[in-house]
Amino acid sequence: MEEISIGEFARRSRLSLKALRLYDERGVLVPSRVDPASGYRYYGTAQLGEARLVVMLRQLQVPLAAVRELLACDPADAAARIAEHWRGAEAAHDARRDLADYLVSWLSGKRPVMYEVATRAMPERSLLCVKRNVDEQGMWAFGKEFIAILRQRPLPKVEGREGAFFCIYWGWASADSDGPVEWCRPVPAAGAHALAEHYPELVLRTEPAHREAFVALPGPLVSGVQIQLAAESLRAWAQEQEQGVGDERLTLTPEDLGERITYLATGPASVDCDFAVPFA
Repeated sequence: MEEISIGEFARRSRLSLKALRLYDERGVLVPSRVDPASGYRYYGTAQLGEARLVVMLRQLQVPLAAVRELLACDPADAAARIAEHWRGAEAAHDARRDLADYLVSWLSGKRPVMYEVATRAMPERSLLCVKRNVDEQGMWAFGKEFIAILRQRPLPKVEGREGAFFCIYWGWASADSDGPVEWCRPVPAAGAHALAEHYPELVLRTEPAHREAFVALPGPLVSGVQIQLAAESLRAWAQEQEQGVGDERLTLTPEDLGERITYLATGPASVDCDFAVPFA
């Protein structure tokens, strides 16, 4: 394989030296050789194809960690992952447009169009949980880690929405701030303590019975913008209830039980998601 200097590689790939050094540090595009005496980087001409792929993936706003993983995939797997990323990007764009419409209506003194809100009663439940402070990117990695635990050591199933695993936002997790997030899996109350002994990384606790208001979300790819819009819709709906509109007068109490997203598997590749807030 022909080797060329970092300067020549930068010229041919149209990547700056700064970008190439960053990609080297992150393990995305590593030089084929580094001179031990001078520390000068050399690249193989065959890496120009990888460089073009990196440029295109970054244009799609794929994070560097994901770019590194994609470069290690076979082409068919990489194509499937890129298609999944783009579906998520389109969903996020649609959600941002909806949020912008909501803000324009709200700031113009109009009643914003809300998601359809419903209520339900949730029974007392035994939960196996894990809680951590994460930002938006860490949130999804945390969720994958939790799901991996459940797949490695499956738990007895609790039927229906009451048995769906869910994520509680005790604080707002975004690109700018981290917040306490808790993943929970309901388990049968009978034998819950015995089950917990097999999951030392999880904490067993009991959530009291309550009622909650909720809106349906498009799953399983749920963005922070969609969550924000759902939360604003529920708050606007709750204000109407407090003013006596509808059959129930209520106050949302996320500080007590936490705003949450539930994920109910309805098929091998289908998940029914909703965003819920408990109320008093």
